[in-house]
Amino acid sequence: MLIRRPPPLPASAITPEPVYLARRRLLAGALGAVGALATRPVLASAEPTGTALAFAKNPRYSTQEAPNSWEDVTTYNNYYEFGTGKSDPSENAGTLRTRPWTVSVAGEAEVTGRFALEDFLKPHALEERIYRLRCVEAWSMVIPWVGIPLGEVLRRYRPTSKAKFVEFTTLLDPRQMPGERDRVLDWPYAEGLRIDEAMHPLAILAVGLYGRVLPNQNGAPLRLVVPWKYGFKSIKAIVGVRFTERMPATSWSRAAPDEYGFYANVNPAVDHPRWSQKTERRIGSGLFAARQPTLPFNGYGEQVASLYAGMDLRRNF
Repeated sequence: MLIRRPPPLPASAITPEPVYLARRRLLAGALGAVGALATRPVLASAEPTGTALAFAKNPRYSTQEAPNSWEDVTTYNNYYEFGTGKSDPSENAGTLRTRPWTVSVAGEAEVTGRFALEDFLKPHALEERIYRLRCVEAWSMVIPWVGIPLGEVLRRYRPTSKAKFVEFTTLLDPRQMPGERDRVLDWPYAEGLRIDEAMHPLAILAVGLYGRVLPNQNGAPLRLVVPWKYGFKSIKAIVGVRFTERMPATSWSRAAPDEYGFYANVNPAVDHPRWSQKTERRIGSGLFAARQPTLPFNGYGEQVASLYAGMDLRRNF
């Protein structure tokens, strides 16, 4: 298979060689660790496991709330490619092999092709951000992600002026992802963002959590995290990125268009047809713990509300 690499950047944008080499060693080591872990069974653990990553903490985009436990984060997951139960991903995701891994870039961009994961992400350094993540079923978590700002990666592929949206696609391989043998959704899983959403500095591509290599059940080796939206926007095991002029169809909006819209912004004023969005309960707090008010845009309104100025957020849900 021919692996294309992006053309050289202008001299003004080139990272100094010592910094670039250090970052490349770091990223290659981290993603190599993902490959090593991919051959091991996925086991529930109360403490962080897997290879540690080197990263810089980013307090600017981190909440001060206490993170959920490693056990909460790695055993309570929505990942239908491995089953519809919350514990199914942690029990079944050991079948996924994350190396070698390639990501295709297509559509309205100057640089397109199929890239090895290390080349798709280079030369950016890793950072940790502690984000609130809101599940659509009125549950929430606080998770310390390790990743790279999505916009930094996408700019390298030079989207054209026609690129109004970005579409992401998950791996389609029923042998490795047994849930794809059932027609629960129209596989492969697909999600999308408007281009300005994708370029917002809060959106990241995650390769780890709790300072460790991302476990399979949490989306290894590469997943999207958009903290002001519901969790189903955070597509996992990404193999495709396409810049488009038109809004792409997404998996949940195709499956249940009356329940799941394209934007999926956290909006407590708009109820899901089958439950209220006004309050939420933190995962791990217990069924009888007090609920807390759901915050517009999941509490990130100050940073992102301007993206939707003038829009009807009841209609554009």
